[in-house]
Amino acid sequence: MRLAVFQTALLAMMPSALKRLRAEHPMLRVEMVQHEPETALYDTWARGFDLVVAEQYPGHAAAHFVGLDREPLASDPIRLALPQEGAGDEAFDHASSLADAADLPWVMEPRGAASRHWAEQACRSAGFEPDVRYETADLQAHVRLIETGNAVALLPGFVHIGAAHRLRLVELPGKPRREVFTAARISSVDHPALAAVREALRREAEVLVGG
Repeated sequence: MRLAVFQTALLAMMPSALKRLRAEHPMLRVEMVQHEPETALYDTWARGFDLVVAEQYPGHAAAHFVGLDREPLASDPIRLALPQEGAGDEAFDHASSLADAADLPWVMEPRGAASRHWAEQACRSAGFEPDVRYETADLQAHVRLIETGNAVALLPGFVHIGAAHRLRLVELPGKPRREVFTAARISSVDHPALAAVREALRREAEVLVGG
């Protein structure tokens, strides 16, 4: 099985899911590539991958391809992530809402990413244009910049698993959530190997959401 997985799902789900698959299906070979969801969906439709783990943000539906079967996997809350009190200057400590972050430095993914567009729109709805000083597709770098007192960001829950204690997380109006799903070609959904991988991912997602 050849999988395409975006970064946060790779870090949060795949290590335990792969370990589970090795234990329960030792003859199953799994290959995994980190890939952006937008292109991975097309590549799965075009038979470059057997399964994709993809995401979509509120109001930003991922592209649909005829012949791909989608299955919901998990959803995680999107929150404003700030440094812990004392990690940055006083301006960070005084922020307790999205609007309070108007004058703070931001880190976001590069332009064109659904997460970037969603984050910019959320800031504009709160009445300001974010001061994006740092731009990287590596969300672990986002976490590091935040916890060291250099930036703030809007992060989905899976990003800061294991690091939440080093961040200050603030709920957003409406409590938005990012949806995570798998997609595979309809012609292969009954294949035992595909079913095994999806089941391992479902079980891992239940552990994460439950935790």
